[in-house]
Amino acid sequence: MALLIKSGRIITATDDYTADIYCADHAITRIERHIDPAACGPGVEVVDAAGKYVFPGFIDPHVHVYLPFMGTFAKDTWESASRAALVGGTTTLIEMICPGRGDDPVDAFELWLSKAQGRSACDFSFHMGVTRWDDSMPGKLRSIVERGIRSFKVFLAYKGALGVDDRELYHTLKLAADLGIVVTAHCENETLVDERQRELLAAGKTGPEWHEPSRPPAVEAEGVHHLMTFARLTGTEVYVVHTSCSEAVEEALRGIAAGVRAHVEVVLPHLVLDKSRAEGPGFEGAKFVMSPPLREASQCESLWKSLRSGIISTVATDHAPFDFETQKFLGRDAFTRIPNGIPSVEHRVDLLYTHGVCEGRIDLHTFVAAASTNAAKIFGLRNKGTVAVGSDADLVVFDPSYRGTISARSHHMATDYSAFEGWPVKGRADTVCVRGGVMVRGGTFVGKAGHGRLVPRG
Repeated sequence: MALLIKSGRIITATDDYTADIYCADHAITRIERHIDPAACGPGVEVVDAAGKYVFPGFIDPHVHVYLPFMGTFAKDTWESASRAALVGGTTTLIEMICPGRGDDPVDAFELWLSKAQGRSACDFSFHMGVTRWDDSMPGKLRSIVERGIRSFKVFLAYKGALGVDDRELYHTLKLAADLGIVVTAHCENETLVDERQRELLAAGKTGPEWHEPSRPPAVEAEGVHHLMTFARLTGTEVYVVHTSCSEAVEEALRGIAAGVRAHVEVVLPHLVLDKSRAEGPGFEGAKFVMSPPLREASQCESLWKSLRSGIISTVATDHAPFDFETQKFLGRDAFTRIPNGIPSVEHRVDLLYTHGVCEGRIDLHTFVAAASTNAAKIFGLRNKGTVAVGSDADLVVFDPSYRGTISARSHHMATDYSAFEGWPVKGRADTVCVRGGVMVRGGTFVGKAGHGRLVPRG
């Protein structure tokens, strides 16, 4: 069905104007000051966007949906996660594939793909996790890249599990440089984390409030420095995920100044939550355990400043959905066993708009660039991230006048709690389209599972 969006204020990373948008055959085919619906032929669906913004579909470049981790599995399926993403205005997700060290990477790719294909309502792609290196890896990883997965993921954390050693890091980066693809990296020093965790537990410091002291900013900054050294020597383009502190950002900047092609990501929780949340009464703080951890409130403002200046390119979520009552409580006697992650894929756009645009921390162009356009450019989503003739008809009609409240009782994620329970939001995605198909109407999901596809990447 053809789609006509009328009279919306179109905002991209660079432009701001009012026009009509006509979509057919999954793409934007016309953008004009006025398009007469009667001249569009029978069956065209008309969306009145007067008084609303029209944004390109938002892209979350860092999520976990299928995730075996710390003795349990993430709660979301692609049906629930994609529905939540779309209600929140996100039309494309890039999931981290996280095979165990003994797993075959091709088998892992097929498993993660099978969880999404035919089930996701939004479009999707993957970062291929590399958790070990042997002589078989180059051929296997090349075969995955040939299928359009043009980015790797490495962990410089989780010693003995997902983490790679320096030899494995070097060879992974070398292969990526040969293939001309990006390596995304979780940057912490795994040995420092491991030793500090042991010391704290031995001292009887077992609660969630000790998670942050076990991996302070210096530990994260050292991990970024380590990555930058290897990236400079191998000539690899890298992307630092979930940067939580100014010390880590500064190390990335030093690498860039030395010639590294590097990008910096922040995730929504690190912009709006601070470490006092993990220090709450009883075991409530477990709801807010993630890695890198939440930091001092002053770090939040520093990250906003780096986002505003363009030092930080993207805002993602690191969505990792675990229940509080049945899963976070696995770490009741030791914070090291609390499944890491804060479910947030549904609320990234609303909270970024509410606390960023409405509070004057960022403008609308930065909002669109950080939540959509930059991710599309970095990860080769060639037909996404902007509003232009020929682009995929991924569009968000956003109502800035909406006022609402976040609650686990009404969210679409599969978790039993919200890290933002009771938080007010200003504005929401009113109508959301994926390749011209209306998936959300009036803030309500109306799409269907299986509409999403694996996105070809350049």
